[in-house]
Amino acid sequence: MQRVSRARVVVDGVVVGEIGPGLSVLLGVSASDDDAVSDRLAGRVARLRVFENAGGKFDRSLLDTGGKALVVSQFTLIADTTKGNRPSFAAAARPEQAQPLYERFCGALRELGVKVETGSFGTRMEVELTNDGPVTIVLET
Repeated sequence: MQRVSRARVVVDGVVVGEIGPGLSVLLGVSASDDDAVSDRLAGRVARLRVFENAGGKFDRSLLDTGGKALVVSQFTLIADTTKGNRPSFAAAARPEQAQPLYERFCGALRELGVKVETGSFGTRMEVELTNDGPVTIVLET
């Protein structure tokens, strides 16, 4: 995830999701992920203190700031690059498993009070963002 001042997703020239200040979340779903992993990760994203307080310290969360989340499914994050020059995506969840978990993650964020915009699952997207900081955090389950 990246802290952003703005971000958007464009599909075929049309903006399908757009936020101002908040977090751009690139979500990779692996074949071993389940509902509990999705819910736990949503809680961590919502509560992770990556926004600065008045003293410049990371002390505020997405919930504290009222920022939004732009969540984009990205199976390429699950790439295994340990052998050869071509990444393997064998550990990535198949779309029929990944899409419900992606939607569950977005729903869990919404239930926690985060305003969520999304990309378009399973399509070729252009993701545009302005990283604020820059701040980029990798969360693993």
